[in-house]
Amino acid sequence: MDKKGTQLREYAERLALTLAESGMQRTTARVMTALLFTQQEAMTAADLCEELKISSGAVSSAVNQLIPTGMIERVPAPGSRRDHYRFREHAWATLMGNQNALLDSMWNAAAEGIKAAGHDSVAGRRLDEMQDFYGFMQREMAALIDKWRQRYDAGDR
Repeated sequence: MDKKGTQLREYAERLALTLAESGMQRTTARVMTALLFTQQEAMTAADLCEELKISSGAVSSAVNQLIPTGMIERVPAPGSRRDHYRFREHAWATLMGNQNALLDSMWNAAAEGIKAAGHDSVAGRRLDEMQDFYGFMQREMAALIDKWRQRYDAGDR
């Protein structure tokens, strides 16, 4: 590995450690950051095993966790029978957009709590604040993601 490749690998490992400290499984974080920092368009599971010095089972498990989040994707590779993976375009926006499901669940939980507790009760007032907050976040998050995509796609950075 050349000097630039070594540096990129170090930065990837540093980010993986940060992600692991924030709750992501360490191997999953390492696979994600390997795909983020690679100079290749895509990597095979074997590439990931070799670069990260981990088993094919560990790669498979990490890939199975990352694909549903929208962070990485399987891509076709003409002439190859192996699966190829790459970091997905607009992955960060997709990840944040997926948070809307959590925001929606929190809003609904507050609505159910208000129905049970009564709007004017102590709990109802706290739940009203919760519902207002999550409703606001849900609306704003969707608008922010759309705004970012338009700006990014226009090359306005």
